[in-house]
Amino acid sequence: MRSFLKVFFCRISVCFFCAVLAAASAYAQGLASSDLSRLRYVGGVALSPDGRSIAYTVVMLDRPGRPYGQLWVMDVSSGKSVRLGGDKPAGSPLWSADGKWIAFNGSDGDKHGLLIAHPDGSETTFLAALAGTNSPLPGTGKDVAWSPDGKQIAFISSTPGEGAAEASGDPMVITRYLYKPTAGEGMTRFNDNQRLHIFVVDIASKQVRQLTQGNYDEHSIDWSPDGKQLVFASNREPNQDEFFNYDLFTLQLSDNSIHRLTATEFCEYDPLWSPDGKFIVYRGTRRGVTDRETTMEDTHVWVMNADGSNRREIGSVIDNRQSTPQWSPDGSSVYFTVQERGSSHLVRLPISGGQPEYVIKDTGGVGGWSVGKDGALAYSFLTPTDGPQLYYKSSSAAPRKLTDLNRELLSGKTIAEVEPFTFISNDNRFEVEAFLTKPIGVTPTSRHPLIVVIHGGPHGANGPLFNFKNQVYAAHGYAVLNVNYRGSTGYGQKFADAVFGDQDGNEGQDVLYGVSAAVRRYLWIDRERMGIEGVSYGGQLTDWLITQTNEFKAAIPTAGISNLISYNYMTYYNQYEEMEFGQFLHQGNLMDFAWERSAMKHIAAAHTPTLIIHGENDNDVPIAEAEQLFIALKDLGVDTVFLRYPREGHGLSEVKHQIDATDRSIAWYDKHFPKAGEEGVTNVQP
Repeated sequence: MRSFLKVFFCRISVCFFCAVLAAASAYAQGLASSDLSRLRYVGGVALSPDGRSIAYTVVMLDRPGRPYGQLWVMDVSSGKSVRLGGDKPAGSPLWSADGKWIAFNGSDGDKHGLLIAHPDGSETTFLAALAGTNSPLPGTGKDVAWSPDGKQIAFISSTPGEGAAEASGDPMVITRYLYKPTAGEGMTRFNDNQRLHIFVVDIASKQVRQLTQGNYDEHSIDWSPDGKQLVFASNREPNQDEFFNYDLFTLQLSDNSIHRLTATEFCEYDPLWSPDGKFIVYRGTRRGVTDRETTMEDTHVWVMNADGSNRREIGSVIDNRQSTPQWSPDGSSVYFTVQERGSSHLVRLPISGGQPEYVIKDTGGVGGWSVGKDGALAYSFLTPTDGPQLYYKSSSAAPRKLTDLNRELLSGKTIAEVEPFTFISNDNRFEVEAFLTKPIGVTPTSRHPLIVVIHGGPHGANGPLFNFKNQVYAAHGYAVLNVNYRGSTGYGQKFADAVFGDQDGNEGQDVLYGVSAAVRRYLWIDRERMGIEGVSYGGQLTDWLITQTNEFKAAIPTAGISNLISYNYMTYYNQYEEMEFGQFLHQGNLMDFAWERSAMKHIAAAHTPTLIIHGENDNDVPIAEAEQLFIALKDLGVDTVFLRYPREGHGLSEVKHQIDATDRSIAWYDKHFPKAGEEGVTNVQP
């Protein structure tokens, strides 16, 4: 900022100088990177059976390491909250049917596991230790379930699986195809080979029984209303590491026998019994998938009879991605969220058919949510101006905001405006939506850099919602462009499918067309000061686009794929490319095509100064993808710096790393952008 002002001291008239000072003052009112450690937001939400209290988690970022949760219980009428779990991290609240107890994950001294407490925090009791796994298991649902009589709790924990000892020995004997850990874990490089199983603890005696065994993972549990069965999800394929296929099963508690409910080539997730025990609702797909990470097909809500018969996709009336469903108290309908054009709305849908009712359709994102009696609703909601806060809505009244956790942080701060716009794709097939975060202090005569920030996935999305890093950029005087390129979710299945077999193709053109539309419609954007960045698939597209155009003055790929071939054989989910292209790389001429669509194939054309960011233990996009890009750019003489963050997996989790990366990103752009008023006209792309 100081060097920015010095230029104007020397060059600009007094009147214009005053305007610049006013803009600089406006920047100072925005968010700074260090404000991240003060940000708090609401995560999980659970409404008590009587609707009078809400258990909710508050995600804290006030430590240099990873975020953690605090567990609170609020009285709805008074708004007063008490904390459960003492001063230790806690979360995942679940009410007993009578509302007298809350089960949660927390700590008792050095012991971490399953606890219960009364809603006022009294009689906190440690019931059982919990063990997890770092194995990639996407889409797992409930890991705790109360028995209907409140005397027992079923829970998920892990035990060593087949080959666990050999795989951790000296030497390590690797036999599993899926031998690396999950994407975000970041602490280790290898699968711990633990297997998830179902356990039950008796509340009175604290006696724990293991109900399932074997070389499988059971998860996503729910207890039947008659108390006789548990429903769960598991992949029972003989080649389960290579074919991702959750099916649904029931466990008979009388003899621990297991009965299969579904036998499909596609996936079923998150089963829940109806209140009368006659039906099971779940989230599912129609396509067979081999990959255990992001799926191209939108999940929809399904219902079946309790014995597995009469399966029907009731969510097909909405052509967009749907989340875990919950039953209405009377069992006549189900609630779920739907992704639509960058927002996440809450919908109620009758199981007998009919049209969906949008319960929450404001611009924003419904996060954790819970339905109580008489249609009362507690939920977290992400708005355009704040992180997720707790809201309450009775069946007839307007929503009430119950928490304002960032009031002190945001007081006196200016939150940048986010404006949506659409444009027609390069091949005239789609209307593509983009979101422009305007810089704080923008005026009709000011000029501002543009940072293109590309979302990951590719089956993800941006929206007009509060984004901390975008706001920090806006406070620094940058505009931020997010393009929901083809492949993004929230625009229907046809749009999500449009990236199939075309990675680093037309979706990259969508990003460039979005840039072209932005610089022509918003004349205050300085096209001589543009940067590009993204995480995961956004990092991959950043790698790719700097080999296709020189219109960006600086680039910052994070966790990006630079070589589709090397990536395919090093990632922890090795069949991602098979899902995205429809065949293995070794089949047909796909190996040649994958190389043609790799940034490394075209690296000689790259001239953009590049700051590469990667987690040291990223098992999703292994750090070798960054290493080869770094050396290649160095060989070309491109100004390149490589940031390796320890203890990080896919993307950055630790608060201090996020702050550091943001500060270094701003410094990188400022270094490589020409000073305002000193630009030469070099960017003349059409």
